[in-house]
Amino acid sequence: MATDTYFMWVAGGERTGKAEQIAVEDPATGAIFAQCHAASAEDVEETVQLAHATFKSGVWSRAPRHVRANVLESIAKLLATKLPQLIELEVRQTGRAIREMNAQVPSLVKWFTYYAALIRTEERAVLPTMGTLHNWIDRKPLGVVAQITPFNHPLLIAVKKIAPALAAGNSVILKPSELTPLTSIELGKLMKEAGLPDGVFSVLPGDGPITGKALVEHRLIKKVDITGGTPAGRAIGAIAGQNLARFTAELGGKAPLIVFPSANIDLAVNGIAFGAYIATGQTCVAATRIIVQNKILPVLLQKLVAKAGSITRRIGSPKNVDSMMGPLISAKQLGNVRALVDDAIDAGVEVAIGGERLTGQSQLDGADFSKGYYYPPTILTDGPNTRIVSTRIWKEEAFGPVIVVVGFDKEEEAIALANDSEFGLGAAIWTQELSQAFRISEEIESGICWVNTHHRNDPSSPWGGIKNSGLGSENGMDAYNAYTTIKSTIINYATAEEELQNDDWFREGTGEVRYG
Repeated sequence: MATDTYFMWVAGGERTGKAEQIAVEDPATGAIFAQCHAASAEDVEETVQLAHATFKSGVWSRAPRHVRANVLESIAKLLATKLPQLIELEVRQTGRAIREMNAQVPSLVKWFTYYAALIRTEERAVLPTMGTLHNWIDRKPLGVVAQITPFNHPLLIAVKKIAPALAAGNSVILKPSELTPLTSIELGKLMKEAGLPDGVFSVLPGDGPITGKALVEHRLIKKVDITGGTPAGRAIGAIAGQNLARFTAELGGKAPLIVFPSANIDLAVNGIAFGAYIATGQTCVAATRIIVQNKILPVLLQKLVAKAGSITRRIGSPKNVDSMMGPLISAKQLGNVRALVDDAIDAGVEVAIGGERLTGQSQLDGADFSKGYYYPPTILTDGPNTRIVSTRIWKEEAFGPVIVVVGFDKEEEAIALANDSEFGLGAAIWTQELSQAFRISEEIESGICWVNTHHRNDPSSPWGGIKNSGLGSENGMDAYNAYTTIKSTIINYATAEEELQNDDWFREGTGEVRYG
């Protein structure tokens, strides 16, 4: 089978990499469809130096904010014209259903326009001072920043990081997942075409131990921004800390979703299905722990099983606009999901639906499931002698289309179950009682909490976790500020005569003098 070749994107052009090339696989068929050049430690060194030289030149870092805003808006306009090609490539490298990508990828335009508007309108403080002093605050870009993105939302997560970093005036080096590097490279080409100066943005595909390690430990990297698993985040944070580099991390999750009796059950079921099965469950905010008041548990579970069955019947090729869900990203990820589900089954939990890898042919379009990494929507509940909360899958992130359902009687029990996790990224509450929504959302330990919805995302809305789900947040003013450093400038505008009389600390004689 013929394959396409993709190159590193460095300082405004394609470059060959000195590391072993990456074979990019179609998760729906298992076929290798592209080869991608990868960066060695030597490539990383050269790219960082080029990015640093570009930063020091001031072509972007000292460009007026309106100039940077113009380029961000140009990127947004050009991105809107290239959506079909990017969506097609994103579907092929991720296995995500095209109906998902048709909805998600066009929204990326908003991040560039949001941060363009932000830097056009941002006001900076002039601080109150004593005496004849004028003190103002400015924000300066950090320098060369490293961004590490995962396989599940290659374009979305990259853009969420790139837009505020560029708005602030930094030079950016992106290391995408070795599983899905291709659309990030195409994004680099697009941004050059839109007017971004060479050297401001580079893409270095490669694996973590070689490319990623060389990048984050480089002394010229002033910030590391990662989305990934918690173990990787800890390791990268430790390296970045040695150089006193800024660090933002959006890491693992095990999102609880609580359903109270006042909720509209059909709406809640739709919300659970979306929160759990979008992206084949491969999101950090996936609704994986469904906590339902016991009075409504039987009817909700019945409806939820029916919804999962409907999705399963309509799984097919990701290229089919009628397909509801695609495969998992890789054989390794499929193995991880199967291992956690099998462990729970062996422990004695009940399988309400799913629980086994899909094989045979799709009912929808005849796609051969055995060639790809397909796993169906799966629902696990307590067994006759086993509580689901005692199994590994209650605690560990499966990163697949698997949910566990447990019951509760009182609010306090629901809150305790929701907070029974080392993670604290996303959470959701379904209720029609306003006071209950406020009360419960206050108690849930998470960086994001949705009420009567799930997985809502907007450029202005902070996105980050607590506990072992990370540090800092994406989106909004906070993300922009995190890519800057504050500079305070204080000007003394007193006359020379006033200063000679009042500000000679070591003058002869006694009398009051200034301090501070």
